[in-house]
Amino acid sequence: MNDLDPLLTPEGRALLEEVRDTAPADELAVATRLRREHPAELVSAALAQARLRQRAAAKFGAEDARRMFFTANGVEQSTRASVAAHRARRFAELGVTSVADLCCGIGGDAIALARAGIRVLAVDRDPLTAAAARANAEALGLAHLIEVREDDVTRTDTAGYDAVFVDPARRGGRGRIFDPEAYSPPLSWAIGAARTARLAAALKVAPGIPHEAVPDDAEAEWISDGGDVKEAVLWFGAAAAKGSVRATLLPGPRTLASRGLPDPAVRPPGRYLYEPDGAVIRAHLVAEVAEELDGGLIDETIAYITADEHRPTPYATAYEITDRLPFNAKQLKALLRERGVGTLTVKKRGSAVEPEELRRKVLPKPHGSEAVTVFLTRVAGAPSMLLGRPAG
Repeated sequence: MNDLDPLLTPEGRALLEEVRDTAPADELAVATRLRREHPAELVSAALAQARLRQRAAAKFGAEDARRMFFTANGVEQSTRASVAAHRARRFAELGVTSVADLCCGIGGDAIALARAGIRVLAVDRDPLTAAAARANAEALGLAHLIEVREDDVTRTDTAGYDAVFVDPARRGGRGRIFDPEAYSPPLSWAIGAARTARLAAALKVAPGIPHEAVPDDAEAEWISDGGDVKEAVLWFGAAAAKGSVRATLLPGPRTLASRGLPDPAVRPPGRYLYEPDGAVIRAHLVAEVAEELDGGLIDETIAYITADEHRPTPYATAYEITDRLPFNAKQLKALLRERGVGTLTVKKRGSAVEPEELRRKVLPKPHGSEAVTVFLTRVAGAPSMLLGRPAG
């Protein structure tokens, strides 16, 4: 028996339904009442699962999350549903009909693959995690497409599958693991497994992976969702434009591919400042966006693009700049008071100043209804403040 088994019984499922909307402040009272009719351990497990489902709604959507089963690590480390769906679409477009999902976790990617009509072997060595993946396949009506196996992925035979997907564990007892060779299994093993795939393969890696760690026969894709960078993926085989990089923005998707451009020229700030999406920055594609905007950089080391015209682009957020000043907190405070600013957004790149600390110092209370964004950055090497507002 594992920790999920009691929740999979008729009594456990009914209890889960009863407590699913329990607010944290009400848990003690609910637990006290339910323990009069149900075993204390079952009540505690149901309430804990309800909390995990509530947290998971942001990744999986409320409809799926309320039916799925989670572990604490599973909620934290699983792929967001929108990102998993994007990856599954890429596999399906290649004609992939079967995937070996290694280090499957609670089954987030397996679910997306199955919903794309792809048969999945989902493998994880942790018994509780594998049990959650199996329960999720059944709960979502996908058990006919997802076979869950509790095993060491390094012993899994993937020869019978069109593609391989590997999601190595990137967290240990001390938190995030930054060395790819300290992943579990190591990135070098995952790359070897990817190269044996019959048609295509994908490896999920941390978005901070150095470009020099990307193999020459792989394509690297950085993915953001709603402006937040979620992960990087190394593609192999038929899925890869070898040696290339791309940034994919969700929803959409919108994809920007490398054209091998040189770094943009540095130029004085123009009327507009563009803040590239994080996936664009991670993929080193700022030059491609700058060319699209007919812009340049405000500093050779800062990923802010400046231009004289407003050209809407999905790959960067545009701001109309009203003031350019040397960094000076007192001067900024006086200017905000003079302008009647009530809402201040502080962004920084290339500055050691903490945005929230500066905001409290220069705008301890609203002076009016105006909204201003201030960028703490460097302009041609000099610490500077650029004030503006979203364009368009």
